[in-house]
Amino acid sequence: MLWVMKLSGFISAAMVMIIFSPSLQSFPPAVAIRSSSSSSNFDSDIRFSFRKSSVFQNGRECVNWNKNKTVCDPSLVHIAITLDIEYLREIKTLVSSTFPELNLKIYNFNPEIVKNLISSSVRQALEQPLNYARNYLSDILESCVERVIYLDSDLIVVDDVYKLWVTELDSKTVGAPEYCHANLTKYFTSNFWSNERYYGTFNGRKPCYFNAGVMVIDLKKWRRLGFTKRIEKWMKIQKIGRIYELGSLPPFLLVFGGYVAPIEHRWNQHGLGGDNVRGSCRDPHSGPVSLLHWSGSGKPWLRLDSHQPCPLDALWAPYDLYGTGSV
Repeated sequence: MLWVMKLSGFISAAMVMIIFSPSLQSFPPAVAIRSSSSSSNFDSDIRFSFRKSSVFQNGRECVNWNKNKTVCDPSLVHIAITLDIEYLREIKTLVSSTFPELNLKIYNFNPEIVKNLISSSVRQALEQPLNYARNYLSDILESCVERVIYLDSDLIVVDDVYKLWVTELDSKTVGAPEYCHANLTKYFTSNFWSNERYYGTFNGRKPCYFNAGVMVIDLKKWRRLGFTKRIEKWMKIQKIGRIYELGSLPPFLLVFGGYVAPIEHRWNQHGLGGDNVRGSCRDPHSGPVSLLHWSGSGKPWLRLDSHQPCPLDALWAPYDLYGTGSV
């Protein structure tokens, strides 16, 4: 499945769930995406309307959406993406005409739920309530939905997403690509590491970094074990004691670090937006690519609009539905 969204603000929020029958496929994994220079040309004409994206190629095994199926049908794949509601009406119209096999269901997310739990971060974008909507998937979605793929909106999938859907979680609640070589200490402040009541949460665990922008979640287990309340507990501590600097990721590391079902790194080639303050141009990590993720402060739509793209931003341009540039 190839699904790209551009967000340029968070006026109000919604959770979109994409539901389809397996197996949707775009094109083979982009193993060779290693561009080091840009050959893109960008329009000088600025347009402020949605435009049709490039042709979407389904795999031969893709079956058409059966309109008689309900969200509870166990044969369906569920993907949740957070979107700015400002664009949803136009997006839904465009997607329905371009991808008729997809069924989009929109769930409103009330920012008041989390507003008083959010603390300041290293950049303002990380403080938006929509970043925390994934904490409440178990409440927002129907109880019959027992598994969901959560995807950030700043990514491109270049593989058959059904392969991600059937990931074995074993006894874990969350599955994600892990990076155990990362220095986890830098994600928390001295207030955290000086208080055993806080850092003691990692005792007996081998916590590894993971990016929460791509996750396979067992919602049945999440609900049973009350993980939303566990995340909220750490957010309340943060408001009082300032135990981390980033936004919505550290609570996930605190709750799930060491308890994550590892998924192949190809499913989250993250960091293409650079660091969380300045941004920079980065290539994917070594190895095959199934998903490109522009996490970090440098977003491809902004760099394309400013005519200062990074090489890999050219891959985003054809699917920038609200863009000013084209390849």
